[in-house]
Amino acid sequence: MESQSRIFVTDLDYQRLSSLAAQTESDTGLALEEELSRANVIAQKDIPANVVTMNSRVRFVDEVTGQEQEMTLVYPKDANLEKGQISILAPIGVALLGLSVGQSIDWKLPNGAVKKLKVKEVLFQPESQGNFDL
Repeated sequence: MESQSRIFVTDLDYQRLSSLAAQTESDTGLALEEELSRANVIAQKDIPANVVTMNSRVRFVDEVTGQEQEMTLVYPKDANLEKGQISILAPIGVALLGLSVGQSIDWKLPNGAVKKLKVKEVLFQPESQGNFDL
């Protein structure tokens, strides 16, 4: 994985995701730990509204194929691709965490392919709506 810049993660997301990553024995768990290690941890009330947090609905583009997608970043128990809910433990889920609108990331998939993802819009972010319990 190659990252262009630091990411932003809320204090509650950081706490929950650190615990999840420690309990997950997989490459994705290690990737999540790596992402969290480069995060600027910010209080929930102070996170900018254009940052992808847990339970955020985000529109992003694969800069190689031009394909746009809209997904909600969720915990593994809530994942449902048919409803557009992607697990934080999916490679693309880990890649999106903490990015701001306009940021890109190169992300290596398990098959060796590299995705270049760019956040186009944060359609919903719980913290910006005053919801600090999700």
